[in-house]
Amino acid sequence: MAEEKTAAKKKFKFKAEVRQLLDILVHSLYTSREIFLRELISNASDALDKVRFESNKGTDIADNDLPLEIRIDFNEKKKLLTISDTGIGMTRD
Repeated sequence: MAEEKTAAKKKFKFKAEVRQLLDILVHSLYTSREIFLRELISNASDALDKVRFESNKGTDIADNDLPLEIRIDFNEKKKLLTISDTGIGMTRD
């Protein structure tokens, strides 16, 4: 008769530095920065699609009067590129 073993389940919280994670993504998963940038813009577009979908379903949307847009800003002094959108993205949770 085979002996059944049940492993105790443990839950671990994922913890990572965002900068380190982004560095890994940029340098490992994407072969060039252009592809990484294109992916971020694509994610912003998906967030706008989600707003359209929820709006068509009749879901109450906060800031429903905002135009659907993706903004790409660059701060030359700080060498900072910012991509923002007015779509529905991830929550903090």
